[in-house]
Amino acid sequence: MKITVIGGGGVRSMFLAKSIAQKAERLKIDELCFMDNNSQKLKIYGGMASHVARLLCPEMKFTLTENAVEAVKDADYVITTIRVGEDDMRAKDERIALNKGVLGQETTGAAGFSFAMRSVPALAEYCELIKKYAKKNVKVFNFTNPAGVVSQTLRDMGYDFTYGICDAPSGMLRSFALLYGESPDNISGEVYGLNHLSYFKSITLNGKEITNDLIENDEAYKKTDMRYFEKDLLRDRKAVLNEYLYYFYYREKAVENILKAPQTRGEQIRDINKNMTEELSKMDIENDFDGCLQVFNKWYGMREGSYMASETGEKRTTPWHFDIYEEDDGGYAGVALKFIETAQSGKTGTMIMCIPNEGSIDGLLDDDVVEITCDVDANGCTPHKIGKVDEQNLELIRRVKNYERLASKAIREKSISAAVQALTLHPLVDSYSLAKELVSEYVEHNKEYSKGWK
Repeated sequence: MKITVIGGGGVRSMFLAKSIAQKAERLKIDELCFMDNNSQKLKIYGGMASHVARLLCPEMKFTLTENAVEAVKDADYVITTIRVGEDDMRAKDERIALNKGVLGQETTGAAGFSFAMRSVPALAEYCELIKKYAKKNVKVFNFTNPAGVVSQTLRDMGYDFTYGICDAPSGMLRSFALLYGESPDNISGEVYGLNHLSYFKSITLNGKEITNDLIENDEAYKKTDMRYFEKDLLRDRKAVLNEYLYYFYYREKAVENILKAPQTRGEQIRDINKNMTEELSKMDIENDFDGCLQVFNKWYGMREGSYMASETGEKRTTPWHFDIYEEDDGGYAGVALKFIETAQSGKTGTMIMCIPNEGSIDGLLDDDVVEITCDVDANGCTPHKIGKVDEQNLELIRRVKNYERLASKAIREKSISAAVQALTLHPLVDSYSLAKELVSEYVEHNKEYSKGWK
């Protein structure tokens, strides 16, 4: 089996390599290819990933390439995790919105539309190559942000072999299991909503329902990403919230905190990645891998420690480290690998993925891509039947889904009017005049990557 990673020069490449290499023998993965069009980053971060893979599974063939056709040729599965325009463009995406007092967060905020303007055309080109050169039954797991808009648009373009994946819901479940001193294997959750806008209606640990207990558990608000919310909000919503819902329920606080902070999240990551890449570029990965790993741990630890800190005023308290030999904790590679493992087993398993609604959530269209708990088997994914959900939760989901549908239309047709409609509806913009200004600036901002808007 061949797995290809498009975006293999990203700073998280080692995590992917570790996840896949640890399970390669069991899943019969005999070839792993990392592709990127940034030669420097592919050499550094792809090189470190290659080193990790060889340490964990020397029998697996591992290749690095800048050639997309070579990468996807005969691939069984493809993971896409690209950043068109890299960190500089993300930082500018966010600043353009913030300069108008609008949240600029790259997935839930207005900046996500700008990022999607660049992401979708590039991913569509890769999907065409995948259709032509990969295995007939290939499946593509997209982790490129903003995953909600990207997943919807790729499906609207007819790329039915694409699945949106995100490690936020599984990461939250893992933290809840650890909070109770249990294995993450023993916890599961019923999730409904959209990517970065989803609700846990039920969480079970060892078969026991713990949602209400978790909502009332004071420790959960200190040791997990429930720290971003007040207990009364979760009681009111009758659900545990995806961490990104902070931006919707605390919009003015998020904007105020970001504007007060010396840097936006995008600017933090841009500078951390720039400094880390510069330091690693002067080192010998093969002959001083331990030294490179120390440098990586130093800079990436800063990144993890500052996650959502500027926006919320809350910091994660668990120290971050990367251990090659420690049992893998999942991440987005873990989501993809769980799908592969379940499909191979001949059995049915449950996962949280971004797939078409198909009647699962009442009030949404069948082809609306939703983030939902689903059954997975060799034939694909079937969403769990959720039915009627809380009216207030549904209202927010439908509003953002309308934005995503219009954003998809705008990107596919390069339509300025549809883009303005989309951002006017977006609850974090909620203004026709601001939407017009944002679209005008984003079209100009992205002219190198997405031409022909009218």
